[in-house]
Amino acid sequence: MAEAGKPRLYTIPSHKAFADTLVAGLMRRTGGDPMALARGLVLLPNNRAARAVTAAFVRASGAGLLLPRLVTLGSPDLGEAVGVALDPVDDADPPPPAVAPMQRRMILARLVFEERTRAGQPIDAAEAVRLAGELCHTLDQLLVEEVPPEALRAIDLAPELTEHWQRALSTFTIVLERWPEELAQLGRIDAATRRRMLLDRLERRWRAMPPQGFVCAAGITDPAPAVARLLRCVAEAPQGMTVFAGLDLAMPQEEWDALGPHAPDPVTGRIRRSIETHPQFHLKLILDRMSVGRGEVANWPGTAGPDAGAVRGRAIANALAPAAFTGKWTDLKAEDRRLTGVAAAELATPAEEAQTIALALRGALEEEGRTAALVTPDRALARRVTAHLRRWNIEANDSAGRPLSILPPGTLLLALAEAAAQRFAPLALLALLKHPLVRNDPNDRGVRGAWLDGTRGVDRALRGPRPAAGLDGILGHLLAHRRERAAAWFGEATALLRPIELVFEAGPQPLATLLSVLRETAQTLCGDDLWAGPAGRAAAEFLDALEVEAGVGPPRVAPDGLAPLLRGLLDEVAVRPGSGVGHPRIAIYGPIEARLQTADLMVLGGLNEGVWPGRPAPDPWLAPRIRVALGLPGLERAVGVAAHDFGQALGAPRALVTRARRDASSPALASRLWLRLQAMAGERFTRAHDLEHWALALDDPRRHDPADRPAPLPAPALRPRAISVTEIDRLKADPYAFYARRVLGLMPLDPVDADPSAAWRGTAVHDILEQWWKQDACAPDALVARAQAMLDDERTHPMMRALWRPRLMEAIHWIAGAVTAQADEGRSVASAEGQGHIDIAGVKLSGRYDRVDRLPDGSLAIVDYKTGKPPSAAAVRAGYSLQLGLLGAIAERGGFADVQGRAGGFEYWSLGKKRDQFGYVETPVDAEGKRDKIVTTDFTTIAVANFVDAAGKWLTGGEAFTAKLVPEYAPYAEYDQLMRRDEWYGRD
Repeated sequence: MAEAGKPRLYTIPSHKAFADTLVAGLMRRTGGDPMALARGLVLLPNNRAARAVTAAFVRASGAGLLLPRLVTLGSPDLGEAVGVALDPVDDADPPPPAVAPMQRRMILARLVFEERTRAGQPIDAAEAVRLAGELCHTLDQLLVEEVPPEALRAIDLAPELTEHWQRALSTFTIVLERWPEELAQLGRIDAATRRRMLLDRLERRWRAMPPQGFVCAAGITDPAPAVARLLRCVAEAPQGMTVFAGLDLAMPQEEWDALGPHAPDPVTGRIRRSIETHPQFHLKLILDRMSVGRGEVANWPGTAGPDAGAVRGRAIANALAPAAFTGKWTDLKAEDRRLTGVAAAELATPAEEAQTIALALRGALEEEGRTAALVTPDRALARRVTAHLRRWNIEANDSAGRPLSILPPGTLLLALAEAAAQRFAPLALLALLKHPLVRNDPNDRGVRGAWLDGTRGVDRALRGPRPAAGLDGILGHLLAHRRERAAAWFGEATALLRPIELVFEAGPQPLATLLSVLRETAQTLCGDDLWAGPAGRAAAEFLDALEVEAGVGPPRVAPDGLAPLLRGLLDEVAVRPGSGVGHPRIAIYGPIEARLQTADLMVLGGLNEGVWPGRPAPDPWLAPRIRVALGLPGLERAVGVAAHDFGQALGAPRALVTRARRDASSPALASRLWLRLQAMAGERFTRAHDLEHWALALDDPRRHDPADRPAPLPAPALRPRAISVTEIDRLKADPYAFYARRVLGLMPLDPVDADPSAAWRGTAVHDILEQWWKQDACAPDALVARAQAMLDDERTHPMMRALWRPRLMEAIHWIAGAVTAQADEGRSVASAEGQGHIDIAGVKLSGRYDRVDRLPDGSLAIVDYKTGKPPSAAAVRAGYSLQLGLLGAIAERGGFADVQGRAGGFEYWSLGKKRDQFGYVETPVDAEGKRDKIVTTDFTTIAVANFVDAAGKWLTGGEAFTAKLVPEYAPYAEYDQLMRRDEWYGRD
């Protein structure tokens, strides 16, 4: 028994299983008396620790057992409420209730919004809510560290402080002045203040009347002053004890003293900087605030559960030594740097890292009773590992949870807000309509099937440039393109979405109004299934809390600001799996959840700088200099806590550390923790080469059998007997592409909401010129008005209006001027936008001309409009780009109803730029064959001969439709994936 009044302080080394060792010691102290154990009280940092200790009691008992009372104090970030044992119902003068988190967030957002507006620096509601979240965090730090807000006024602001920090501090000060008034009106206090009051009351109560049974504070790492006072009280209680996790008793005194915090220099008054990035700093800070020394702490007696041995503990401590003392690594004995049981795997990509981790976890299950866990702050890596484990039907739930923003209910709310804000632009609309929760009636699968059929019809119709905005714009687009069936279905969908469209079109609204219509529309689309399951319940609770408190937030929210506002808040809502879900011997933890946990194999994943440890998030309210002046924790203290978590997890009997040499977008730097292990251990830093190779071999096919160049041979009856003049080039250069289009009927689809492509611009120009002929008889003075009307139409893509208008109008002016000039010379427009066909070589050859002019000598000039560069003379000589010649042949053989006669001219009228102007004429022929052009009178004959040859091979003959037969004249890639081009291209 310890001396009366002397604090009982213990630590459990990092190489021991904390929960099992703690429980073994407690059961030994109670002497096997079940009632003595039941009368005890154990204070723990969080709920996850309570579950770990409960499981350890179950393992240790082997039979029925009355557990001591387990109470959580709440994590340092106040993410969990104070245990109910600290807030007794019989308190005659209970502290006021704490303000609800959402209510606090919205009020502070309104205050920030108002102060920024008053200062002439207005921000939107989403940014105000984001800044309010950072403000909550900073305010909590002030309250936890017991720094009065009035201390801000005493700070001597140096002139070199940037304008940004001056402005932020000014807003922060004003908000802190107004915030107590808001709390007084509500009759509430901050949760951090209430927590401090409860802890102080408990400390006073226990000093006056100690608990009847034992009381043990275990694994608490929160250095808050109120927590430190309570830990001191517990340690001095007659049956009390405080047990730390991983406090290094063997650390040399010189290194321990260097950690800080340091007193001011008596001469200069300067304060030596603390080493907050060290894993022992926050533990030393707790001891200092408890007014006890490290020499008063003893090792917790006994051990239980997995134990990596003291040698591992010494090696970990040496690897994590302060930077100024790492020079000792060169003089360390072999046993002081030995990392037996620790292996490292370095992979090329995050995908390979996840595969390796999954294999390691799967391998642990091969031994009966063996447990394994992944610890990583990288949530994306955790999700990858979970997916890989499913290939073996292993369900491993991530106890750190997943943000609600990426779960179906959250994505549905965001998709609906985005679609309404974008006035149902095609991409946002389709993302909403295709969401898996929309019309997903579990009792009638036909409802979902019919909905998806209708959505696919709308999807097909929305391929290409964006239609007019709004639901009516979409409906008008469907009707204009004769998609009657899709229009009929979309009319039903419009009725469901109309209420939110009307509200969002009204402009900025109170947040409650936007949330109400969002909720009602989501309910209409999805039914009660939207609120089912853990994620659904979390979404319902979140939306309810936000809607209730919306009135105290920013006064009005722009419709396009609702989605960013929701996304920022939904990112903060973690949805965790329920207890008992997942494989009993596999676990995935975040660093906070992994505290006090252990397993036979611990995998520490994502050891890249910026991931583990993470980059400290900057404080937008208080500059680092101001934080130091106030005595707040430095931003880098989180690095030290992350290093402590790393050291604790590394104490498992077997450990695997992993990293990827690059992240999703660029090369990645190894974590300083990885580099320390590597530098300290040297050649003893064992690589898990076998595991790395297995991960790569798992998906290695071993043999690659590339496909041959496709050359299908359809039966003669299946070969087309009709072809247009624009398809001849494709047939000759890439017969397989022609086969895929005409025989298989596979037509490429434009992207949804696509930017105007060259083909789309060409279609728009042809439409202008067609209407110019049909309605204006090609009157030159009417053409400019036609083009202007097209550009002013709301259905025209904004990019067309902004970027293409100047060049298009210049080219249109050129066309009008050229037609006028030619009319003066006796040339006239005979017809435009006509079509016809002839039968030749057993095939129906059809064609559509843009314009046919009558030349002064009575012959015809075939004109083709181009928005880009016309075909080259080399392509024409090679037997390609012969459309004009074939159109001339159709005209000469009477295939066009409106124009017939000899073709005496062939011209491309390009709207492109040449010689500093938009619009010019090119011709592939010359009367005398100059400049390597085809003689005009021979052009139709040559074109027909080329066509007859191609038709005889592939249409009426038996030639195979070989892929990319002439690649230089087959530039289009629509069917490259279908023909598996990359597997054979260039092989022969």
